[in-house]
Amino acid sequence: MTVLHQAFKVSFSYPVAFTEQLFAPENATFRNFLQTAGDPQFQKKILFLIDAGVSDHHPGLVAAITHYVDTVPGVTLATAPVIMPGGEQVKNQPELVTQILEAVDEFGIDRHSYLAAIGGGAFLDMAGYAAAIAHRGVKHIRIPTTVLSQNDSGIGVKNSVNFHGKKNFLGTFVPPVAVFNDLAFLRTLEDRDWRSGISEAIKVALIKDLAFFEWIEAHAAALANREEGPMQELIIRCADLHLKHIAGGDPFEMGSARPLDFGHWAAHKLEYLTNFSLRHGEAVAIGIVLDTVYSHRQGYLTEEEVQRVVRVFQQLGFDLFHPALAENDKINLINGLREFREHLGGRLTITLLEALGKGLEVHEMDLTHVKASVDYLEKLQSLVTND
Repeated sequence: MTVLHQAFKVSFSYPVAFTEQLFAPENATFRNFLQTAGDPQFQKKILFLIDAGVSDHHPGLVAAITHYVDTVPGVTLATAPVIMPGGEQVKNQPELVTQILEAVDEFGIDRHSYLAAIGGGAFLDMAGYAAAIAHRGVKHIRIPTTVLSQNDSGIGVKNSVNFHGKKNFLGTFVPPVAVFNDLAFLRTLEDRDWRSGISEAIKVALIKDLAFFEWIEAHAAALANREEGPMQELIIRCADLHLKHIAGGDPFEMGSARPLDFGHWAAHKLEYLTNFSLRHGEAVAIGIVLDTVYSHRQGYLTEEEVQRVVRVFQQLGFDLFHPALAENDKINLINGLREFREHLGGRLTITLLEALGKGLEVHEMDLTHVKASVDYLEKLQSLVTND
């Protein structure tokens, strides 16, 4: 018998830039990237995809992009920026992936060209998936436009769409070549979307950085009042923690441990149970508090620590219960544990809280305590409603 062994490493590096008015003529951030990235011997083409919601709220965006790219030597637009639907539902519409692939083919987006997507997290997930499978991967630039995508989903290495009612069933691990976070895009967000992304910052703070959680506690009112300074600091600190985790651990998730999915097993199921009427960050907020209560019931956290987590979310304006959690004696929700285990590759690994700022991995969930944790949230919500 002959056995040949292969082993090699592939190094990835990409900038995550924080700026304002990315396509203003005087802002050189994007221009500098285009002029220094890639092989200078090749003419660089860019296919821009824009979330329709972003385009509607920023009516001058297409003209600004067109004018901006015209000023960059050696770079051209493949075609006028393509406006596409946005929102979580785009991950349930395979025809949108097909539309992008057809555009890549029609406009000659090869592996020296760029596909730049401007939009929220779901839109970037879908566009990134299309970029990853076209020509076995074309260069993908992400320009996130929501809090959640700027501090979490838009800066990482994952791309995905949903399939057969399962969250992120189809996907790839392909890093972008660059991420550009533009503060100006956040100003037109609805309050729900401004608030929603904060849940991901609370998540990473609770499992990794007590000082950051305490900072969020101290600035909850300012964040709820849409003060830009605290929000920008929150996004940068959250993004930094996420990037360090990706670089220092298991970036392509070869194992079953996914601490950055704290609170997500319930959140993913809840999104489907509510037909995506909940924003992802709203579902994550509920999932985080659910697993925080469960951690208390397992003896890891005190009641006061649970209340600290609850108070932060309540100060920010989150609802912490949805009737779908309790439907069918919580069986619908608990089915999410099985689906999450399948998504992880067969072994259930759930992150709980050993303490505030310190995550703990477990491989079993006591369903009696899960149900009791749901009851806790329902009672908590009834107290808020009665007040």
